[in-house]
Amino acid sequence: MQDQSNNKPDIVQVVDVSRLTKNTPVSQDSGLFVARKKIFIREVKGLFNRWRWVFVALTQLIFYATPWLQWNQRQAILLDVVNRKFYFYGLVLWSSDVIYLTVLMIIGALALFLFTAVAGRLWCGYACPQTVYTEIFMWIERKIEGNRVAQLRLDKAPMSVSKAAKKTTKHFLWAIFALWSGFTLVGYFTPMRELFSDLMSRSLSSTEIFWTFFYGFMMYLLAGWMREQVCKYMCPYARFQSVMFDADTLIVTYDAARGESRGARKKGVDPRTVGKGDCIDCGVCVDVCPTGIDIRNGLQMECIGCGACIDGCNEIMDKMGYPKNLIRYDTENGLKHGLSKENLLRRVVRVRILIYTAVLCTLIAGMVYSLSQRSPITAVVERDSRTMARLLDDGTVENVYRVVLSNSDEAAHSVQVSAHGLNSIAISGQARFVLEPLSNNAYVLKVQANPLKAYAAGATKGSNTIELHIKDEADKNMVANKTTFLFPKMD
Repeated sequence: MQDQSNNKPDIVQVVDVSRLTKNTPVSQDSGLFVARKKIFIREVKGLFNRWRWVFVALTQLIFYATPWLQWNQRQAILLDVVNRKFYFYGLVLWSSDVIYLTVLMIIGALALFLFTAVAGRLWCGYACPQTVYTEIFMWIERKIEGNRVAQLRLDKAPMSVSKAAKKTTKHFLWAIFALWSGFTLVGYFTPMRELFSDLMSRSLSSTEIFWTFFYGFMMYLLAGWMREQVCKYMCPYARFQSVMFDADTLIVTYDAARGESRGARKKGVDPRTVGKGDCIDCGVCVDVCPTGIDIRNGLQMECIGCGACIDGCNEIMDKMGYPKNLIRYDTENGLKHGLSKENLLRRVVRVRILIYTAVLCTLIAGMVYSLSQRSPITAVVERDSRTMARLLDDGTVENVYRVVLSNSDEAAHSVQVSAHGLNSIAISGQARFVLEPLSNNAYVLKVQANPLKAYAAGATKGSNTIELHIKDEADKNMVANKTTFLFPKMD
C-alpha cells in the first residue's frame, strides 16, 4: 500500500519555465507557513542512480584523500590562513593574489549558468554537497532501519528498546561521519598529518576543535534532519533558476500525452483498450523523489533534476511491459514537438549558450595565461616618510625607500635592484638581495643622483618619476615599480 501522505506536493507548478517561480497553494487552508511532512524515500535502482553514486564516490574520494597528498615535502593543497599562503600543488598564492580567487568564483558562477541553461539542475542532482551527503546519510539510515516500508513502520511504532537502539545507532553513525568530515575540512587549513598527530595526542587547539564540531554539526543538521528543506527553502538557486531556463533546456519531464489518463490496470493490458495512458498511477515517482514532489504536475522549483523518478518509472514500465521513458530528460520544445535526440542536441547551440561559453573560455584562458606569466618575485616600494631627500657633502641628493620583496616560490631567488629615469641615478649600498623560499622581507634602499647632471638631462626641482627594476638573476624576469625622486628646492 502506497503512503498517500507523500503524493500531494505543497506547491503545484506548471511546465512553462517562464512561470517556474510562481506558486499555487494546494488549498485555501494552507497558511503562510506549512508544517513539514516527513518524507520516507523509496530506494531506487537504475542508470541515473548509478551515476549519482559515481559522483558521490568521486567527490568524497577527492575531499577525503586530498589533504593527505604531499608535494615538495608539504601538503599538496593547503590554505594557510595564518601565514596568508595558499598552496595548490606547485603553485603558491599569497593574500595579495586574491584577484585569482575572485576570477575563479566568477568562472564557477558562469559554469553553473552554462550547465543550467544546457541541462537544468544537474549540479544539484548529482554533485551538490547537500545532495551527496544526504545520499550518504540516507544510505546509513537504510542499513540501520531498513527500507521505506520498514522506516514507516518504525516511525509509527511506539518507543521500545529495539526502536531506541536503532535510532541511537543511526544518529551515532551520523555524528561520527559528520565529525570526521569536519575534521577533514579543518585539514585543508591546518596540515592534515600534524592535525592527525595532535588528535592522537589530544592536543588539538580550541580553534581546530570548534571548526570540527561546527562543520560536523551543520552537516548532521542539514543532511540528517533538514534534507529536502534545504533545497526547497534555503538554497537560493531554486529561486533564480528560471532566468537560466528556456524551452530548449534539458529538464526532467513527464510525457502527459502518453501517460494520461492515468489509472490502475492489470499487468499486460494494453492501456488503449481500457481508455488509459501508460501511467498506472502507482506513485513510485513520488516515493523516490528526494524533495517529495510529483513530477506529473509539471516542472517545479523543488525539482533538483536527479533522475530518481525516471529510474523508478522505468522500473514500473518494465514490469508492465510498456516502453520506457514515460518520465525522461527532455526539453519543453522536445516534448511539445516530439523532437529526436539528434534535434535536441542541435538546439543546444543557441545564443545564450554561445555567449556563456565565449565569456567562460575567455576568463579561463586569461586566468591560465596570467598564472603562467606570473613572476614569483613581487615588490612594494614606499618612500621613507622620515627622510624626504637630503643633500650629501659631495653635492649628490639621496632619497631613501623601503622596499618589501616577496618570493612566492619554494626555491631561493637572487635579485638585483637598479634605478632608472634620471641621469646619473644609481643605488648606493646594497643592491643585490637573496630571497629565501616563501619569504617576505623589507629592505632599506638608498638611491642617489647628481642634481646638476639630472637637470641638464631635463629633470626638475621637486618631484621626478623614476623606476626601480628588480631583476631575477635566475630567470631574468623583471619587476618594475614606479616611484618619485625628490630634489630639494634650494635658492
